[in-house]
Amino acid sequence: MANILVIGASRGIGKAVCLAAAEKGHAVRAMSRSGATPMGKTGAVEAIQGNALDRGDIDRALDGVDTVVLALGVPASLDMITGPVTLFSKATQVLLPAMESANIDRLIAVTGFGAGDSRSAINPLQRLPFKALLGRAYADKTTQEAMISESGLDYLIVRPGVLTNQPRSGRYKVLEDPKKWRNGVIARADVADFIAGRLTDETLGCKKPVLIRWPL
Repeated sequence: MANILVIGASRGIGKAVCLAAAEKGHAVRAMSRSGATPMGKTGAVEAIQGNALDRGDIDRALDGVDTVVLALGVPASLDMITGPVTLFSKATQVLLPAMESANIDRLIAVTGFGAGDSRSAINPLQRLPFKALLGRAYADKTTQEAMISESGLDYLIVRPGVLTNQPRSGRYKVLEDPKKWRNGVIARADVADFIAGRLTDETLGCKKPVLIRWPL
């Protein structure tokens, strides 16, 4: 059984990870600004209120944890397109030294297809709309990935394609070979299923897989 902290747990992939991990019997601490508790059919989730940019909140949330799942998101809005996006890198900048101080070396971070070196795999027809709509957010996710890669942690950077709210299918592709990276569609519940399945791996392997179900 793993003892995990999910940062960004009130919605999206973070919430889905809490439910999937609790269902598998892991001890789950769900951190969000609201402090809301994700409720599932089985398992228990401990909710904790906190700000991912506040070192004190992070230190408190890390107590007794062996694995951190960083699943922050920003709401789709005009600000995401026109304004600076810094949440991902700033939160990571707070988290990494806190993990070091707490002697926690396992980090699973959710970024997305198009972050880091997966950007070169974007279909040429998709590059212009991707840059226009998601360019600022993914530039910050790229910075985030670089920080994690240089941290010395045992990490797993998860790069899902276009996300949907469909139920878990269990029939998704994990693309680890850069030659096979491509964009696609995947349910948040399937991303959570993949993450929950890695929690007891002896090592996360410092990998950066792309996850899709249907290619685009």
